[in-house]
Amino acid sequence: MTGPITFDDNGRVIALFFSLSTPTVAVIIAAAVGVAVTGGVALGRWLREHAPQLHGSIGVVQGALFGLIGLLLAFGLSMAVGRYEHRRALTVDEANAISTVALRSALLAEPHRSTTLEHLADYSAAAVQFSETIPGSAQFRSADADLATIFTELWTTASTVVAADPIGTVPRLQLEALNAMSDAHGVRTAALTNRVPDEVMALLVIAVMLSLGVLGVHLTVMGRGLVSSLAAATVVVLILFVVIDLDRPHRGLITVPDTTLVELSSQLHSASGSR
Repeated sequence: MTGPITFDDNGRVIALFFSLSTPTVAVIIAAAVGVAVTGGVALGRWLREHAPQLHGSIGVVQGALFGLIGLLLAFGLSMAVGRYEHRRALTVDEANAISTVALRSALLAEPHRSTTLEHLADYSAAAVQFSETIPGSAQFRSADADLATIFTELWTTASTVVAADPIGTVPRLQLEALNAMSDAHGVRTAALTNRVPDEVMALLVIAVMLSLGVLGVHLTVMGRGLVSSLAAATVVVLILFVVIDLDRPHRGLITVPDTTLVELSSQLHSASGSR
């Protein structure tokens, strides 16, 4: 997905690596690595002709740098995968919370039962739309506002039911379920905007450039040249791209699935339409 860079209320860029479109990120990474490898190969050719005695030292440096980049990539991948799995679990949690409200709403007396189920169908549809927007974008904020409006209507109806039957079990359970549904949405919203810091991503990119540049020097001094350097660079770049893309919910190629919400929305619309 593509889109403009997103900003917070103070005009600051929200997570630069996240805000950029996927093609832009791919081009930036490829260009940065290409420059590093090409520069390394050029330097290696010069050293091969003028200072071949440095070959051993370059090999030691190259080995140390690749050990470091391996550690950094593992650290970055762990952070990104952890956040991705957390977001996916929270999507299921929110769907379960909405389902719980629907089950308890079915126990309410008319006309509150039909009204609540209709609002829940609208809420689930808005939750699906919210899941399919880019976090931080205008569409994201608009979908969140729609959810808040529908939730207010649900809460108002539930409050009316409690006022009419203050000691009833079902009305109180309904309020508790609505509160849990609101909490689930709040936690998921926070998770969608919680990403690996730009500083960590920038460190990964710089470390990859430096390591691949030194690798280019090392391989060229050994006489293996540009092809071997680019082959090694391709593998590292793919790993780096996956690390960045995992942290881009509903913007990159790897997205957080919202199948549970879509299926729940379909069920609620069918249930509310049959009444």
